[in-house]
Amino acid sequence: MEKLAVIGAGSMAEALIAGIVKNKLMDSRQIWVTNKTDHEKLVSLQNLYDVQTTYDLDELFQNTSLVILAMKPKDAAEALAHIKKYLTKEMLIISVLAGVSMSSIEMLAGQSLAIVRAMPNTSAAVGKSATALAINQKVSAEQMRIVSKMFATVGVTALVEEEQLDAVTGLSGSGPAYIYYLAEAMEKSAVDVGLEKEVAKEFIVQTLLGAAEMLSKSAKEPEQLRKEVTSPGGTTEAGLKVLENYRVQHAFIDCIKEATAQSKRLGDNIRAGMKV
Repeated sequence: MEKLAVIGAGSMAEALIAGIVKNKLMDSRQIWVTNKTDHEKLVSLQNLYDVQTTYDLDELFQNTSLVILAMKPKDAAEALAHIKKYLTKEMLIISVLAGVSMSSIEMLAGQSLAIVRAMPNTSAAVGKSATALAINQKVSAEQMRIVSKMFATVGVTALVEEEQLDAVTGLSGSGPAYIYYLAEAMEKSAVDVGLEKEVAKEFIVQTLLGAAEMLSKSAKEPEQLRKEVTSPGGTTEAGLKVLENYRVQHAFIDCIKEATAQSKRLGDNIRAGMKV
């Protein structure tokens, strides 16, 4: 790999930087980072990961072959207006901007570019993201290999069509929040039935880890795994009947569908704003 320029220095940018540096995918001194105004954040990244930081765009883009767009989606138009003269067809543009299509990026940049859109989730911070990647026809096999290795440093990856990214956003992009919501409920109920909060958390975390490992390692479908835990007349069956009465499974299905629809709406709003 050659030089990498990261535009934006939020939590996702930091997770990627940490993954790349920890896995020695490239020399940390070849990673250059900038943001809009938060100088303290740049100093922190430099101290933590030994990366280069600058507000000088000539310096940032000199000999750069990889560019990560990691600013807030609402700031994409302004940011690309500032950097578009530095972008070239030889560079690979990697976007983690939810809702900003590849065609929108090209429109804002005023030129045709090799672009990868990535949809990781916040579990990238602990190296457990599920990241969907979509590419346009200008991305070479070698560039795709580099990007796959880059996001593999923060979890697992899968190649999808760009139009599937809204569904990925609704499922795994927002997915950690659904699990945290479930954990909240489990913790509250555990306290209500007499367990201390600290003890409950330990058991909840291990239960979630164990169930995730079973789903990962077993060839059985989730339904079969559930049935194997559910003895007739037992405690699990009693609990599941309550969930069924509250239509919890249907609620989760509707939740993911609505999150997917909201991702599409946000993308439409972003595109509409760019055309004004």
